[in-house]
Amino acid sequence: MSEKVKFTVDGVTLVGDLRVPATPGPHPALVLTGPFTGTRDQVIGLYASRLSEAGYATLAFDHRNWGESGGEPRCHEDAQGKLHDLRAAVSLLRSRPEVDGERIGAVGICLGGGYALKFAAFDPRVKAFAGIAGAYNNPYGMRAGMARAEYRKVLGSLTEVLERQDLAGPVEYLPAVAREGEAAMPGEEPFAYYGTARGASAHWRNEVTRSSVRELIVLDNMTGADFLSPKPGLIVHGVVDGFCSPEGAEEAYKRMDEPKRLLWLDAKLHTDLYDAEPYVTRAVEAAAAFFGEHL
Repeated sequence: MSEKVKFTVDGVTLVGDLRVPATPGPHPALVLTGPFTGTRDQVIGLYASRLSEAGYATLAFDHRNWGESGGEPRCHEDAQGKLHDLRAAVSLLRSRPEVDGERIGAVGICLGGGYALKFAAFDPRVKAFAGIAGAYNNPYGMRAGMARAEYRKVLGSLTEVLERQDLAGPVEYLPAVAREGEAAMPGEEPFAYYGTARGASAHWRNEVTRSSVRELIVLDNMTGADFLSPKPGLIVHGVVDGFCSPEGAEEAYKRMDEPKRLLWLDAKLHTDLYDAEPYVTRAVEAAAAFFGEHL
């Protein structure tokens, strides 16, 4: 059973899909957050549907500035705002009679893995966390990946973008994906998902603010791993992942205290865990079993 819901946070109206199992409740519930630029009818919608079939009430929603939700500028990554959105989403779940408000978990896929981890670490209402193909961003890792000089150069150029906007210039955009040329997520793999019928959505747009890239390179969601305990955490990741590094997943796992679990899947592409089998089924089964044990 799926119901379109609306809720408000910081004056912004967010739109989501609440899925409730057909069996009598109240049910344990999961709030989901997903990939960079993604909308609720793509990756997280698939996982929300499958986890609902496994017995959980699920809430997949469009974050502020994305999809059907409100917020300006459009297609802009608001890191702190996303944490506020997750807080309000849990408040909505706890208000619903179909949900057991003391049994709520957070699930993050791709960039949402880091957000869900940090959110779960600092919100006592959330009892467990699962990250799937997660990006556990931190500035140290970003700087190491670029080298110090290049990191400072990129940071400077993106700050210039914000300065132009601060002085009444237009919001600057670039493509979210492109097979060739400039894009926030360049190359064949992201284009094969977002740029084709595979990830088609009436609410997704192939653009993102340039300043969103700055949000990503200064973001620190890895801190959540240090503060999650004593809550249980699950990390599911592909052994090969060109966009969300296995090394980052392993670091997050090592920094988490028990109880915790790490499941490696033999995926060769990051997007294998978006919609390809058997990877989605294995990730869903692992998450459902983990939450069944800990919620």
